[in-house]
Amino acid sequence: MTAPVRGGGLRAAGASLLDQVLAETLDPAYEQAARAREENPAPSPRRRGGGRLAVALVMVAAGVLAAVTYHLTAVGAEGRQAIRAALVADIGNAQDRADDLAAELEQLRADVSRAREDALAASDEGRQALDELDAAEQMAGTVPVTGPGLLVTLADAAAPAQDDPVGGDAEVDPRGQVRDDDIQLVVNALWAAGAEAVSVNDQRLGPTTAIRFAGQAVLVDFRPVTNPYEIRAIGDPSTLRSAFLTVPEVQSLALIAESYGLTFELAQRDDLSLPAARTPQLRAGELVPVPGDLAGTAPAGEDAPPATEDAPPAGTPPGTAPTPDPGAADPGATPDPDPGG
Repeated sequence: MTAPVRGGGLRAAGASLLDQVLAETLDPAYEQAARAREENPAPSPRRRGGGRLAVALVMVAAGVLAAVTYHLTAVGAEGRQAIRAALVADIGNAQDRADDLAAELEQLRADVSRAREDALAASDEGRQALDELDAAEQMAGTVPVTGPGLLVTLADAAAPAQDDPVGGDAEVDPRGQVRDDDIQLVVNALWAAGAEAVSVNDQRLGPTTAIRFAGQAVLVDFRPVTNPYEIRAIGDPSTLRSAFLTVPEVQSLALIAESYGLTFELAQRDDLSLPAARTPQLRAGELVPVPGDLAGTAPAGEDAPPATEDAPPAGTPPGTAPTPDPGAADPGATPDPDPGG
């Protein structure tokens, strides 16, 4: 009979656990990962280098494409700017030529006016005609005027900064631009306030002047005016100011200008100069009869001439022969015999 070893149970269990730890030095998870690597071996360094090269080539191609696109966009923007600058230069040259022709026309009109005054001043009838002509020219605005008045300035809102680095223009809000009806409103309010003469950017307004909007340009008497718009009015400054500011449409325009950043300024001036408006061209005329000088009508205070035997009585329509009187005897006819005799 063998005697049990003293304390052998616990020692045997500890020795068994220690032997297991020493025998199994690799964690099961690491062992599984190692087995997976053995089943799927890693690509060779050559394959890894080929993949990296392909990625690098794709990135280089994308960078080249982006650079080419940016360059073409920049070149297109420069081309547009060059074309725009050329068009602006052409417009400026044409406007200068038009201004020279307009100045020459005004000089010729002044020469004709002086010659006409010299010719008419030689007689009493001519001097009376000159006085009537001067009054008509004042009403038509065809002579320059100077005097105190009011200066109203309208201007577009400030354009936002350009966000496009290649030169693209930012979209402009149309509500921040002065339109033709805004200028019409100011002009009509000035006339209603008692203005004697009005001009827009040195374009004098006459009885037939039109203010219109064509594309992006404002036309005054068919001539373009540019931003800012200076509207001058001759008259008593204080009276014009007080009456102008009480117009409801002007108050509404002031609120709109404040909301959208438009410039709407008002100033009194002691000396304003307004040029002459273009002389209206006579396109059609009609003869106005003078009382007492109508055909077939006698002057006032005189009797109408008696009707002759050959002429029809007054009031007979033209081309109508007079109706003979049945009771009147024809001097050239043979009398009828007496029916009873």
